[in-house]
Amino acid sequence: MRETLGKLGKRRSLLARLLAVASPGRPKAARNAALTCAASWGWPVVPGVETRPDGSCGCSRPGCVVPGAHPSIPGLLAATTDPRMVRWWWTQWPQAPLLMATGGRAPCALSLPAAAGAWALSELDRRGVHTGPVVATPTRFLLLVAPYGLPELGELLHARDRVPSALRFHGEGGYALLPSSPPGGGAGVRWERPPVPSQGGIALPSAADLLDVAIEAGLNTPDTGSRLAY
Repeated sequence: MRETLGKLGKRRSLLARLLAVASPGRPKAARNAALTCAASWGWPVVPGVETRPDGSCGCSRPGCVVPGAHPSIPGLLAATTDPRMVRWWWTQWPQAPLLMATGGRAPCALSLPAAAGAWALSELDRRGVHTGPVVATPTRFLLLVAPYGLPELGELLHARDRVPSALRFHGEGGYALLPSSPPGGGAGVRWERPPVPSQGGIALPSAADLLDVAIEAGLNTPDTGSRLAY
């Protein structure tokens, strides 16, 4: 009898998981967003840690400061563009946030506090500089840029007198939280400026194109000091 009930429970669990993926709403949207990034744009992705109902992080670290915005199991090194793996991950964890491994062939990013990021976008528009995709989180703006290596970034920064600590760089070995559905990731993550597909892929500016304005924004716009930094 216990064995029969156990089998029935497993079947119900599997059915519920499949229904969650097949049903409309966020689970399906999250999977589709991950598949678009991986299969259509060629950006390697990995699921982030799911948040608990109270908004705290599902990881084992007490008081995690980036709830739902970092990889766990699988780790960042497992990031892939394989649609079969991506589909399986978001079947297992349909509510998982969407993380992109930055660098290599994938975009890198310049990250600023939200107020500084908004100012930077306005100033770049005023100067007629193309920005490419921009991700907005509750605390920061991430400006996606063409891949860069550490030597290139080092030369760019060496040529500047000051670089604000509020300006962060997501390059090789890093990751960026991407929108998985409105509001996305359970954390209000959205496309401030969505990717625009073209025949050559997603158009991305170089870090050098945006760096001077990003530095000016970081120096002149106060950081709110929020403990959340994703």
